[in-house]
Amino acid sequence: MTRPATAVIGAGIIGCLIARELADRDQDASVIVLDRDAIGAGASRRSAGLFLPRGASARVRRMSAYSQAYYADLRARRPDLPIHPVGATVIAGGAPGQRIARHYDDAEPTQVTSLSCHSLSLPEGTLAWRVPRCHHADVYQVAQALAAELRPMTRFLEGVEVTRLAVTGAAVTMSLSTGEQLVADSVVLAPGPWLASPAWRDLVEPLGLRVKKIVAAHIEQRPGPGAQVVVFDDEDAFLLPLHRRGHWLFSYTCQEWDVDPDALTGSLTAADLAAARDCLRRYSPDLASACLAGRVFCDAYSPEAEPVVRRLDAAGRIVFAGAANGSGYRLGPAISAAAVDLVRARREEITLSKRSHT
Repeated sequence: MTRPATAVIGAGIIGCLIARELADRDQDASVIVLDRDAIGAGASRRSAGLFLPRGASARVRRMSAYSQAYYADLRARRPDLPIHPVGATVIAGGAPGQRIARHYDDAEPTQVTSLSCHSLSLPEGTLAWRVPRCHHADVYQVAQALAAELRPMTRFLEGVEVTRLAVTGAAVTMSLSTGEQLVADSVVLAPGPWLASPAWRDLVEPLGLRVKKIVAAHIEQRPGPGAQVVVFDDEDAFLLPLHRRGHWLFSYTCQEWDVDPDALTGSLTAADLAAARDCLRRYSPDLASACLAGRVFCDAYSPEAEPVVRRLDAAGRIVFAGAANGSGYRLGPAISAAAVDLVRARREEITLSKRSHT
């Protein structure tokens, strides 16, 4: 097998965006992407794909702004991609003005007192804010489309698991489930919630990352024309109209930690549905009673609640990119740019070191 300059482990949305970033910066780049499953078949397949121009810190707001511009350009270049603009309203209680203005770009207060098209009502003491430049996407299909565009310049090995990683001299050697070995100059590790893989568990452990369950209920009511996203800021939840699927999606914050992504069955429990209904009932008993189905998955979370892009080994040849805290799609372009920055910086360091010794 020809030695690639860079290997990307993980073909979810972040892994595909990293491969695209590498190709965009160097059309002659030798890149290979490996995944134990099919492209986009892990957490990306179950993602709500909601983009909001939001960030609780200055860094995340910068990442959000970068990603918003990236997706706007991508959609202009590829209008066939399933990226759909959508209006959004943020509902918050108390005196949320300063917090909303800080977390959401260009949020504007509105005099909305009810949201009848959603069968929703605003509880007393809550205020509504309009947020521009939002969209949602079919993340699985976007990942598939990016991979198809990158082929054949970028190689994809689906259904091939990396069972061992070792930095050996001036390269990284990967042992594969197929019995072969692959050697690359550098590796970008984008494993999503699969942090505990024996191949990289010890490398990732010092980052202090944890895996949390994510639940989104499906509400079996068809969204009306012009239905928008409603974000419940106090509950850290949102209601998303999926017009093309003919139902609503309600995502709420689940506090079930340290789950094993391979042990999740993908099936909702009675407790999952009860929690979704309890969260939504304050705003709409009608929609809460229609929470009958949904999707279950998980993601990696960092102690700082911000994405992690960091070198994992002393030689700087293995870069971790992820722990997006449930925002892999939303912040994926910025995460991928930061990861490629580290890969290229390491390459330049090696080049300068060689020159200094000649």
